[in-house]
Amino acid sequence: MANEMTPEGLSPPKRPTRTLAIANQKGGVGKTTTTINLATALAAIRQKVLIIDLDPQGNASTGLGIPRQDRECNSYHVLIREAKVMEAIRKTEIPGLDIVPSGIDLSGAEIELVGLERREYCLKATLEDGAYDYDYVLIDCPPALGLLTVNALVAAHAVLVPLQCEFFALEGMSQLVKTIERVKSAFNPELDIQGIVLTMHDCRNNLSQMVANDVRDFFGDKVYKTVIPRNVRVSEAPSHGLPVMVYDLNCAGSQAYLSLAGEIIHRERRISA
Repeated sequence: MANEMTPEGLSPPKRPTRTLAIANQKGGVGKTTTTINLATALAAIRQKVLIIDLDPQGNASTGLGIPRQDRECNSYHVLIREAKVMEAIRKTEIPGLDIVPSGIDLSGAEIELVGLERREYCLKATLEDGAYDYDYVLIDCPPALGLLTVNALVAAHAVLVPLQCEFFALEGMSQLVKTIERVKSAFNPELDIQGIVLTMHDCRNNLSQMVANDVRDFFGDKVYKTVIPRNVRVSEAPSHGLPVMVYDLNCAGSQAYLSLAGEIIHRERRISA
């Protein structure tokens, strides 16, 4: 009981919300799949999580079962300050996991943002207005390095990079790292790469292991020990509007995302210590 209340009879102060941008300008690397399933795994270990779906494709919203007719107020309206974050939040079927869904208007948002002052800070400003009833905010970025992704990087404390175990994986990383460094230098000095997660790993494929080894040699401890395997159940789950942990808790993909969530919590505690 001693750790539940302070001597003054008040609850201990809540740890500040951590905002992570899930980013890679290369499409098809498992970015949205990682966002959905990492958020679910964090919620499963009693973390309160909010996903910001900043990808105009809206796959994170679909993958969590949010129907298109329930996205009238979405991340586009939050980004251009037409709505507050709390007005756009939708509950999911997962206890402790909420989402600000994407909307079709988001595809034209970059053009609208160009003419705004402090356009890189739009998302950061609106999140500061009231998204912090959460332990983690995960921003699912579009597969590009435009203004939407820059807004996510400016708003985030750190970046999580999903990296597919394939031949061209490292080519796109150099451009992403340069963008992160530029954002850190110009807009967000606290920004850092929280970690790199290897996705779609096929243990039967020598190339997957070669890529994994190359990435670990280059980025060292930034690469999580957990590797997300190529898994049929992970691929099937979004078509049912479910995270893989709800679709099949015992499959290899579910267990990998639970392990990844544990690693992230451990790193976050080490950072804040």
